[in-house]
Amino acid sequence: MTTASEHQMEQAFNQTGDHRRSERISRETISAIAVAILCVAMLLGARFISPSLGSWSQVETVLVLGSFLIVLSFGQGLVILTGGLDLSLPAVITLGGILATNWVGATDPGAWYLLGAVLLVCAGVGLVSAIGIVWLHIPPFIMTLAMSIIVSSALLGYTRGTPRGAAPDLALALMKSKVLGMPMPILFVIGFVILGALFQSRSVPGRYLYAIGTNIHAARIAGVPVLLVQAMPYVISAVCAGLVGIMLVGYSNGATLRMGDDYLLPSIAAVVIGGSSILGGRGNFLGTVGGALLLTTLGTIITAIGLQIGWRTIIEGAVVLIALLLLREELFQKLGQYWRSSQPASESGSITRRKGT
Repeated sequence: MTTASEHQMEQAFNQTGDHRRSERISRETISAIAVAILCVAMLLGARFISPSLGSWSQVETVLVLGSFLIVLSFGQGLVILTGGLDLSLPAVITLGGILATNWVGATDPGAWYLLGAVLLVCAGVGLVSAIGIVWLHIPPFIMTLAMSIIVSSALLGYTRGTPRGAAPDLALALMKSKVLGMPMPILFVIGFVILGALFQSRSVPGRYLYAIGTNIHAARIAGVPVLLVQAMPYVISAVCAGLVGIMLVGYSNGATLRMGDDYLLPSIAAVVIGGSSILGGRGNFLGTVGGALLLTTLGTIITAIGLQIGWRTIIEGAVVLIALLLLREELFQKLGQYWRSSQPASESGSITRRKGT
């Protein structure tokens, strides 16, 4: 009787068992692979347009230019993971760049330790946004947009419309130097991606973010410090934006009042293209990295071709739309169902036969 009941239970599990974990892993893996294939296909296809496109030098260019978006999208991805959105990133990028040139580059280019103070100021901006969102219950869209306007206006008054100063030596070394023939930004972003992926997917705070994004009430019942975990992504996002500002200063050897304007929508698009849900609870930093590289590759090719800004915007929007359609939830569910239905029946029944013997 026991053997028969066990046999029935195992058959039921094989037919209607909990496959959510395998589906999640499959979905995130397929997202990253699909985006990577698109990047490679675009680079190889570009060689038919011009022999200079798709070369190793252009790959290095894509990786260097993509480093800005990768760092920025990490913070934006954490915010989106909790169901929020950070619209203050362009202003905080500009804040980091202007403070780096004024506090460090204009006084003592070797005073690299002041860059830590710059990141602390940026973190303070993220903390103010978090206080308004988490404790005062202001919608993230409104709060971060208000912070963007406040910071931009303060920078306009601080610089009187003309930012001055030079890039710090550390920023120049980060963006211009090479190590064993490899550009330093590429090595930096590789280390950043490894640490970011481990933090988001393997650390306890990262798992808390997934829990809050999936079901905040269940997370609170489970003992997750909801308020602190909700505030954390906005602080990290602001620090990442300030770091991008410092990197841009090192790359261009100067700061402008509009230096962060071109990064807001790509930071959101990279996260969503990478397989994350805009509603929160699902995301993978490696997929976000692929989305950032895809957008950077597309922009580089369009610039090299010499298309006008109007056509560039249309093509970028079309690629984003196609990627979103291809990476829809229903597509991965159908792929998972097809994969399970294609497995041999003998594999699912092997355990049952062993237990029956």
